[in-house]
Amino acid sequence: APYCRRAVRNPPAMSLPSSSAADLSLLAALAQASLKAGEVIMRIRAEGITVNAKPDQSPVTAADLAAEEVLHAELARILPGVPVIAEEAVSQGKGEAPADSFLLVDPLDGTKEFIGASGEFTVNIGLVTDGVPAFGIVLAPAVARLYAGMTTSAGGAAFAAGLEPDAGLWTPIRCRPAPEHGLVAVASRSHPDAGTEAILAGLDVAERMSCGSALKFGLVAEGRADIYPRLGTVCEWDVAAGHALVRAAGGSVCRPDGSPLPYGRTEAAYRVHGFIARGAAA
Repeated sequence: APYCRRAVRNPPAMSLPSSSAADLSLLAALAQASLKAGEVIMRIRAEGITVNAKPDQSPVTAADLAAEEVLHAELARILPGVPVIAEEAVSQGKGEAPADSFLLVDPLDGTKEFIGASGEFTVNIGLVTDGVPAFGIVLAPAVARLYAGMTTSAGGAAFAAGLEPDAGLWTPIRCRPAPEHGLVAVASRSHPDAGTEAILAGLDVAERMSCGSALKFGLVAEGRADIYPRLGTVCEWDVAAGHALVRAAGGSVCRPDGSPLPYGRTEAAYRVHGFIARGAAA
């Protein structure tokens, strides 16, 4: 079933850490930036979509470019001086160099879903600090879903909402502990790969969902799925926001061998050769 028609599976309660007002304010500002980009994307989608090809033959639309322009301007205002590594800029050879803290941005994750009818595309903003995603925003404007998560010295806090910029109205979410038997797995709708299928075949999976874009991280973060494996190659901006969200909700994202997922790897062209997102340990 489409993402927006699935009922939430008894999301567990969560006690909020004593996050500072500044942390929550930053998270809300990043969410507001994503909402502005989402408005641009939805307007262009309504006007009609023209698809072009980038040098690597992946699809790009006017919405990708316009949303990234909005995000660049907003993020420069919110976090002045913090480098922004964004998909379309990197594809044009204009990416900024990572620093101790930097932003990874996918202005429109799930271009195939954007072109199609599912609406399962997202705006992803991840703030990486000392090599670890600390703040993450995943916005799905077509299905009216906003995810936001942060991990600070006070602990982790993750939230879900509609298209709501006011953090005071967001609902806390948490990964659920993995059951002893009968995992719920989520996998890519548009990018299946043999490695992912092999991992799932070796697990006790009772239910499997398919979903587009970084929404899959949201399903893990709010306790609707226990595992999201992806062994196909993606880029850091596809993963950072969702990684921050799942981590803030009590889960984990790592390489398939269990080692930490690295970020800021310019020498690897920001490529990520597989990851596994998991909910809370049992």
